[in-house]
Amino acid sequence: MRSLFRLLALLLLVASPALGWEYWGGDRGGTRFSALTQITPDNVGSLVRAWRFRTGDLDTRPPDVMKRTKFEATPLFVEDSLIFCTPFNEVIALDPGTGAQKWRYDPKINIAQRPANRFNCRGVAYWVDDHAPEGAACRSRIFTGTNDVRLIALDAKTGKPCADFGTGGEVRIDAGMKLAWPGEMQITSAPVTGRGVVIVGSSIADNVRVEAPVGAVRAYDARTGQPRWSFDPLAHSGIDAGHSNVWAPMSVDEERGLVFLPTTSPSPDFWGGKRPGNDEHADSVVALKIETGELAWAFQTVHHNVWDYDLPAQPTLARIDTGDGMRDVVIQPTKQGFVFVLDRDTGKPVWPVEERAVPQDGAEGERLSPTQPFPTHVPPLMEQRISVADVFSPFPGMAGSCDKLLAESHNEGLFTPPSTQGTVVYPMTGGGVNWGGAAFDPVHQILYANTSHAIHIVKLIPRAEAKGFNPPPGHDFGRQEGAPFAMSRSLAMSPSGLPCNKPPWGEMVAVDLKAGKILWHSTVGTSEDRAPLGIAFQWGTPLVSGVVITAGRLVFTGAMDAYLRAFDAKSGKELWQGRLPVPGVANPMTYLWNGEQYVVIAAGGHSEAGTSIGDSVVAFRLPRQGERPSLWSRTIDRPGGRFEAKAVAAALVLIALVALLWRWRRRRRARAD
Repeated sequence: MRSLFRLLALLLLVASPALGWEYWGGDRGGTRFSALTQITPDNVGSLVRAWRFRTGDLDTRPPDVMKRTKFEATPLFVEDSLIFCTPFNEVIALDPGTGAQKWRYDPKINIAQRPANRFNCRGVAYWVDDHAPEGAACRSRIFTGTNDVRLIALDAKTGKPCADFGTGGEVRIDAGMKLAWPGEMQITSAPVTGRGVVIVGSSIADNVRVEAPVGAVRAYDARTGQPRWSFDPLAHSGIDAGHSNVWAPMSVDEERGLVFLPTTSPSPDFWGGKRPGNDEHADSVVALKIETGELAWAFQTVHHNVWDYDLPAQPTLARIDTGDGMRDVVIQPTKQGFVFVLDRDTGKPVWPVEERAVPQDGAEGERLSPTQPFPTHVPPLMEQRISVADVFSPFPGMAGSCDKLLAESHNEGLFTPPSTQGTVVYPMTGGGVNWGGAAFDPVHQILYANTSHAIHIVKLIPRAEAKGFNPPPGHDFGRQEGAPFAMSRSLAMSPSGLPCNKPPWGEMVAVDLKAGKILWHSTVGTSEDRAPLGIAFQWGTPLVSGVVITAGRLVFTGAMDAYLRAFDAKSGKELWQGRLPVPGVANPMTYLWNGEQYVVIAAGGHSEAGTSIGDSVVAFRLPRQGERPSLWSRTIDRPGGRFEAKAVAAALVLIALVALLWRWRRRRRARAD
């Protein structure tokens, strides 16, 4: 019966016209699943680079500006084109087979501004006006949000602005108050559309001030640009706070007429004394009626958030086998590594969620929630507690500083409140799961997600000490104006520059939701592009981006090193690596063109992570007659990935140098004694 269900599900998918990539997450519900089967575990090792397109940003933008970019876009496959946005909100359409540019639109944003979350555009939205006649201008539209808070509508065939939308094709969004600086508020994720409405969220600078711009989600008529509704997730009655915005991608259920919002924590992130209570509907999955903005339901994943554990991932809309029959659900992964599974009509948990007691003793003036929600059926995707016993010490004498850092910091496990002493926040504020979200295979009923494993140390700084505070290198500093504390945040690192916690630092996870069972973990990424001599230690890299799953039983993903990778969906074994110009810190996508399946990723690096920066989009496909895999593509013939002879030799040299240095330091100390 189970095999029959899988066959019927696959036939249904193959019969569907949506075999391309019309939405940022593959479909309206963000499942990031493709029914394509041409590329399989048996032939993926022969993939070749089909083409590479450069946006030209490296040549036309000043280096100091490029150092503030994140190329996180996922192209759409619509109108016989690949359409995506650059970090500077240029929208570009490419030929799917050659990568040649077809059209380009430049909104001419001011590069002198300093967007709080870097220059960034994760994607665009596609919409077809069924009421317009065939061939009419702007019958099919591309919607894009900008770093300077505009919503723009373009003709999907030509790239020309839609004159009937807003003013000359754009709507300027009013923040509702004077911004602290141009760039305090921006739009980073793709808009969504449904029932003739286009909906857009916003990204607002964290930890700047208590009285910050509200995090309203705004909806506009997709034809005219006229405002339809706005929704502020945070009920401001009796509290003093801003934000609770939606910076992450949203999802749409067109049939039900619902849009699903992953909301954030109110401002500021790490002290909430002026926002007592649970801060409804912050840090929640919120379902709204598309046409009116009316609240259908909301489910909160963190009460009174003071850890920056907002919802960073697109809610995944899926139909799952719960054991009691099929059910339409919303799957919401979190930074803590939790997976909440909610009924799509009511928002109630499909499996029990327990309120469990969590650490208290918050900072002065803080009023913490005594409990937090914990899913009980689906296990966490990663460990959620760290201690001195977990410190990474690859060479003798390297663990001392990390031991001291963890021992001196407040650490009672998950949800330990921020403190003036310094608090261990693990998982860090950037993961578990981040904006890349999860992918769901509807045929085999398996969820896949990337996770990051690192420690943040968050410290509250009394207001009197915050004036003139000069943060040490590698420390974020937020003034949290209007609160009695400023804050600093840093990754727990050893003097060698390695994370204090043991690797892997990035893993892909597969989970059977029905069984509530983790099927496998697989390390993703190596140190090759960061370590001296190209040493490829299999330690994994942080994974803020996501994955794509195919009916060919492959999972594709990028990492913080310069490879696109393919994994066996059943076993988690790494099967293939495709070399990229710089790291592809973006969600990949796949499509069929002229009978050939392509896999594409934006390769632009990630300025916040300190990688090399680029401006490329790269496509791979199976070889044509006479073509052979090149240096850009290689098969992985063992679990765990590539560890070539040159890397082994380089590692031995490095170990020898460290050993010599250690011996020299011991002799020097002995002489001093």
